[in-house]
Order: sequence, then structure tokens, then C-alpha cells
Amino acid sequence: MGSTAGKPAFLVGIDLGTTNTVVAYANAAKAADGQADIELFAIEQLVAPGEVGARPLLPSLRYHPAAGELAAGDLQLPWPQQDVEHAVLGAFARQLGAQVPGRLVSSAKSWLSHANVDRQAPILPWGADADVAKVSPVAASASYLAYVRAAWNHRFPQAPLEQQELVLTIPASFDEGARALTLEAARMAGLPALRLVEEPQAAFYDFLQRRRATLRADLSNTRRILVCDVGGGTTDFSLIDVAFDDDGAPQLTRSSVGNHLILGGDNMDLALAHLVETRMAAGSEGGMKLSAARLSQLMERCRAAKELLLSSDAPESATVTLLGAGSRLIGGSRSADVTREEVAAMVVDGFFPKVEQNDTVKKGRAGIVAFGLPYAQDAAITRHLASFLHQQQGELPDTLLLNGGVFRADALARRLAETLAHWRGQPLTILHNDNPDVAVARGAVAYALARRGQAPRIGGGSPRSYFLVLGEPGKDHRAVCILPRGSASGEEIRLTERLFALRLGRPVRFHLASSIAETGTPPRLGDIVDLAEGEYLRLPPLASVLHASDAGNDKREIAVQLATVTTEVGTLEVHCVAEADAGQRWLLEFQLRGEEETQAETSSVPPRVKDAIEKIERIFGGKAQKVETKEVRQLRQHLERGLGGRESWDTPLLRQLFDALMLRARGRRRSAEHERVWLNLAGYCLRPGYGDALDPWRIEQLWALFDAGVQHHKDNQVCAEWWTLWRRVAGGLSSAQQLRLLDDFAFNLQADAAQRGSRPVTLVNGSDDDMLRLGASLERIPGAYKAEVGAWLLKRLQKAGKKEEAADTNTLWALARVGARQPFHGSAHEVVDSATVAEWLAVLLALDWKKVEPAAFAAAHLARMTGDRSRDIADELRATILARLKAVGAPPLWQAMVSEVTQLDETATRRMLGEALPPGLKLIS
Repeated sequence: MGSTAGKPAFLVGIDLGTTNTVVAYANAAKAADGQADIELFAIEQLVAPGEVGARPLLPSLRYHPAAGELAAGDLQLPWPQQDVEHAVLGAFARQLGAQVPGRLVSSAKSWLSHANVDRQAPILPWGADADVAKVSPVAASASYLAYVRAAWNHRFPQAPLEQQELVLTIPASFDEGARALTLEAARMAGLPALRLVEEPQAAFYDFLQRRRATLRADLSNTRRILVCDVGGGTTDFSLIDVAFDDDGAPQLTRSSVGNHLILGGDNMDLALAHLVETRMAAGSEGGMKLSAARLSQLMERCRAAKELLLSSDAPESATVTLLGAGSRLIGGSRSADVTREEVAAMVVDGFFPKVEQNDTVKKGRAGIVAFGLPYAQDAAITRHLASFLHQQQGELPDTLLLNGGVFRADALARRLAETLAHWRGQPLTILHNDNPDVAVARGAVAYALARRGQAPRIGGGSPRSYFLVLGEPGKDHRAVCILPRGSASGEEIRLTERLFALRLGRPVRFHLASSIAETGTPPRLGDIVDLAEGEYLRLPPLASVLHASDAGNDKREIAVQLATVTTEVGTLEVHCVAEADAGQRWLLEFQLRGEEETQAETSSVPPRVKDAIEKIERIFGGKAQKVETKEVRQLRQHLERGLGGRESWDTPLLRQLFDALMLRARGRRRSAEHERVWLNLAGYCLRPGYGDALDPWRIEQLWALFDAGVQHHKDNQVCAEWWTLWRRVAGGLSSAQQLRLLDDFAFNLQADAAQRGSRPVTLVNGSDDDMLRLGASLERIPGAYKAEVGAWLLKRLQKAGKKEEAADTNTLWALARVGARQPFHGSAHEVVDSATVAEWLAVLLALDWKKVEPAAFAAAHLARMTGDRSRDIADELRATILARLKAVGAPPLWQAMVSEVTQLDETATRRMLGEALPPGLKLIS
């Protein structure tokens, strides 16, 4: 059957799951006649070397084989392969990953919502060796979709998947960033046109479709349904309210969704793996701690044991076996037994404990990190549910629909139902889900049918209310509602009560917040709310540079209104619309880079800022003024007289001063003194390069100056200030920009006399100390390059030792930055490997920490615990470092950094960065 022009032949639902990818479909023509049945698409995949089988579940896994590990015939699929790296996907990938550690990509979906790493950088498999091919979370997700597309097009060549009506499911709690990345993955897979539907809704659509003949009877006593979807990587809650029309037909409205939780079956498997690892180590001489790759293997074994021991007809115990590695594949294997009672106690009581309705989520000092993912701090799903229901108006749910693979374990389903019944004081109605593994994919097709009017539809519109923050965030907590909860998808809502005056050609920024809670009357369009009251989630800011269609008048100021819509594909869009001409519109985009890195608490701009800008104009302005050298040199002191000490200048003020300096950048060339002062102030006012929504735009303007270098290149202080500026703003530079700085770093350290003689005038000279501080600040360069920088630093230490000189404080500080386990602005996948750091720590241990206190400081950061085995040093070395820190009376925080996952205080942050952050700017690390 083929697609006719403009009309799809099939309605297709794709569940891109953390654990499995599932596809379902229905015949579009039969659907129009009300006779369509929803079928599962059996996905052909490798199940053994050279053996292809069709299965309804495609494990969301990629295995990256070593060169020569598999013969070409072992990977032959029924269709031409596009993957030049010959990654293995699906069931055979799981089999291979169980045998060989460190080559399996799993849980890519969970990484899509992890903002502390670059989700478009090749970082998976997490913690894999350097010789293992890597892929980004977005590209991994795209590869599963591309595989599905290839399998579909092989079976239905006359009805290509990209021409069908597609629905892709996502967690209800995915934020705008994760939704955008999911759509990007679909575009990369050749599926640019599709809709998104939330997974709990899809699961309920599946129920509606299966029970459509008896729906009235099934829901006759139901008023509120809780859909609890616990998958492999995430937990989602959704509430659906039920009312009845005059004919007795149920009317369904999705009334609320929960916040994002990286908490699911993976966490349970990890907890069980820790237990089994401890048990295996008890019989091993010297104990045993598995690498991140081997622990991942053990998790796969523990998943199977968990499902077996929690089933209705479970045996008393199960044996978990971990094969040896390499030549010791069989002889090096280890086994441990786990009992049904142990698993029940750990999984049921640990993740679904009996709690009261008023229990709140526990918050620790730092989140749990495993395999690089920031799992929820409180593992109790029942406590998260209590917090979610506490935020909602109305009665507790009287009906429960469970979805997700973990609920195949009867004990977990029973515990959740018993907990809700205890809160209500009476039993719940349980809606039957006949197959949690495939319900979401089938429900996506049912959603497509509902959109055509051929199946019951769930109403409700936007699950969240969205608000525009008024004034300066932090100064007050007022916000105006720009999209009320329940607004229909595709219906644009314009905030006509407020006008904004925007200058074209200049950046504009809006701060937004959202809320799922209803503690009072739901807000309406234009209502003012207090963000300090209730639970509001700050969103990444919206920012853009608005350009006129006629470039000739690009600097005029125009009045605009905000227009907001929840799109048909399920994402939030905000436009600026010209008041005078609604045809002039500018899309505002979420600034996703570093959205979780900082939280800037801003305060009011001091009233004398105008005077400060006038002083900057006098020194650097376009009109030449007779200014004494002394006045240029004392500009900072003059600014401080009006604005207070510069250490008190907060982010809004600093950025206003930077903008004033940037507009007058040409004035820095008037003299060496002008250039020194401009470089010093510009770097100070833009540090650390991020923290304000418009900082990427500012960095772009500043970077345009880099290739030209400095005007007064023979002035040593000008050169030093040049490198200080780039060190200060390094946190806002991209990986490519930091690598460009690294080139100059290498030249300044390694060039011989002949090379220096031919140095281009635009390549600014830098002393060893300048380069030391710069190199230490480049967190976005690859870990291998950082290791080279660290090797240079160690040579400096060794030279000082041979000359019997005291170890250089700056060198030790730089070593701490370069080898830090927890970067400030870089991605965690770019840290120096733990084996290299262990070698550096051996050098530090040879120093006398009582006499050389910076050595203890450096060691604490190199040994800092993250909870991620791919980054953390070995336990034995950690114990040695901790004992030495205690022996020399190191500060308690340094000891805590080594012994547990914790956050730095302001003093430690200042020392690590080399200077203080702007007041109110806090690093989240």
C-alpha cells in the first residue's frame, strides 16, 4: 500500500524510550472508515552474528565494536547501512555489551535533559576509553529513529516513513530544551515533520482505544485519574479529570503534569548492582571495585534478576553472574546470589516506601551522579508523588493507570496502589494496562486517530502556566501571565495590555517562569503573580537580536507585544509582534547553553551608572578629548567613587559597563595606557563570560577583536592584560574558540628564537605566568590536551624541586584547575582521565603539604568525589589523600570534597577561579 499525493497511508506512533524503542501503526484509509486496528511494527534487527529477527521491541542501545571485532557478514542487515562506524543497534548490541565493557551506549534519552553537559558533543559511551568511538546523546537518539526509518522503508517501500503521519512520544516533564533536542534528533534521522505527545497521555490514549466499547462503564465512577509512568530513565505523573456530558459520555481533561525526574528502572538496577558488587568483593582478595564500564554490565544482569524476583511467581533467589574480561572471560567470572526478600526490601521499600500524604521530597547537599547523569536526590517515587499531588487543587485521584516496564513487577504496582489507597482512606480503581512495554507507541497512534475525530480525545491544552518576569529578576518577584494553563495547542495568545519598546539591531531578553501548581485561582492572561509564593520553575531566558526587514533603518525603536503559543508539535514559541504591523514578527529562542550552570540574583542598577558611562565616554568616546594619562590610569578608581568598590558590582551593572566599553572599543587604541585600562575593565565586567542571557551575544562581539590582537604589542603590560581578559571570559567561549587560544598558548611556550622572530604582529606575546593562568581556564578543550598542559605544569614543579625552590603557588593552582574532577563551565566528558590524575597526585604526595599548603589544595580538587566512576580516582588513592589532608589539618571543606559529593563554598570558588564571581552569581556544579 502506498501513500497518495499529500495523503499518508499510515498513522505511525514511535515510542523513543530510554530502554526500548517501539513502533505502532494503523491503516489511514481504514481509520477513516472507523475500522482501523492498531498494530505493532516488528522491527528487523540483528539478534546474533549474521542473524536477523523481527521483534516488537528495539533496545535503545548502540554497541561500538573495536576494529576487526566483527566480520562484515556479522552485521549484514536487509537494507543498505548508512552508519560508517558500523555501530550495532538493538538486541545484538545488548548481547555484545554484556560481553565487552565500555562500548555500549545506553540511556541516551536521559542525557537529552542533562544540561550540565554538551548534549550535542560526542560523549557516549560515558567514560569509555579513548579508542572507543563516541556519539552525542542527540546523535544516538537520531540513530535509533534513523534505524526505525530504514526498517520501515524496507518493509513499506511505497509508503516511506517520512511521508506518514508521525507521532513521537516524550516524557511529559521534558522541558523546552529537551523537546527541542528531540525534534532535532528527528530531523537528523530524516523525519522533519511530526508531532509530539506526552507519554502518560499516550498510555491513557491506549487505554481509551482498547476499551472504547465499554468506556462509559469503565469510567462511570471515576472523577480523577492518575497516570504514573515509570520508565527506564524517567518518572512522569499526569492527572486527567473526568466529567460527563448530558448524554453520559465521558469528557477527559489533562489537568496537570509533574516536574522532570531522572528516576526510574535504571536507578533500581544501579542500587541492586551496588549490593551485588559488594557481595562479589567480599570473596575477593583485596576487595573489588568495578570500573564504570563493568558496573554498567552488572546493571544489565541485575535488571533481569530484579524482574524475575519481583514477578508474581518469583523464585526464592537468583544468581547474578558477571563474566570476566578478555582472556579470563570464563575463568574470571564472579557470581553472587540475591534473594526475593532482599530485592523487595531494596526496590520496593527503597523506591516505593510507605509514606504519608504530607511527606515532602528530601533534598541532600548534592545530587546523585552515576555514569555522569544527575539522578534525583530523593529516590522515593512515592514521596515525589505526594509532593506532586500536594500542589494540585481538588480531590485525590480515585483511579490509577500504571505504565512503564518497572510495573511488570507486581510488587511495585501493589505498593503504589496501596499507598494511594491509604492516603484516600479507600481503595482505588485500577485501569488495566495489558502491555506496558508497547502501550505508549499504540497510544501515540490512538492520539493521531483522536486528532482526526476517530477516537476519544483528551482535552486540557497547555499543562503549565507561563509567566513573564517583570523588572529585574531578584529585585522583585512579580510576573505577568502570558499563557494560562489549559490554553489550547495552536491557539496564539497575545499580551495586549503591555507594550515593549525595542531597538532593532540590538539584543533583547525576556525572563520566563512556569508553574504546574494551583494553590489558588488559576491565573488568567495578564494576571500578576508573586513568584515568591508557590512553586515556580525558572526557564532558560528568551533572547534574540531583532533585525528589520529593510536593513536601511535597522536602529529604530519600535513598540512590540508578546505573542505566545503551544505549537501543534508540543513546544512553546514566543514572538515579538510589532504593534503597528502584525506582519512584522520575530521569534525569540530559548538560550539552552549553560541553562543549569548559573543562577544570577540581580539587584537594581545604581542610580549613578549614567555618570559612570559618561566617564567611560570621556576616556574612550568617539570625540577626541584632552585627557591626561593619569586620568586614564585612574578610570577604575573614578568609577568606584560613584558606584562603590568594584567587588560589589553585580551582574547587571557589570554588563552595562561592558556594553559601554564595547561600544567604544576603538578608543582603546589611543595609547598604551588606554589599551591597558580598557582590556582590564572589559574582562572584569564580562567575567566569567556567562551568567546573563545576552552574554553569548557579548562574547560574539568581543571575539571579533581577537584576530587583530593588540595595538601596542610591544608593551608588556598591554600583552598581560590581553591574556587576562580572555582568561576572565573563558567560561563563555566555545570549544573552537578555546582551541584557538590554545594555539597561541602553545606558541608562546614552545616557539624557538627563529619562530619568535617571525611571529605575526597579531599574535600577542605572553609570559609563562600569563599562559599558566590562561591554560588552566580552558575547560572546553579535550581532556588529552589538558593532560599535555598538566605535563608542562609538572615540569615546572620538578624544575623548582631540582633548584630547591619552593613549589610555585600559581603552578599548583593551575594544576588543580586543569585536572579538576568537576569543571566550572566545561562539560564533564572533557576532564583529564583519572589514571593521569592519579600520576599527578603521586607527584603532589611527594611534597610537604605543611610547608606547601597549595599542594594540599590542588590534591583536594584532583581527588574531589563526583560519584561518577569514570571520573573518580581509585578508593585506595582517595583514602591516602584524605588521610594526608587530615594529618596536615586541611580545612574541613577540602576533606569533605574528597570523601563525599559536595559543592564548593564562596571562598573555595574564588580561589579556584582565581578571583571572585560577581555578587549574586552562583555556580551550580
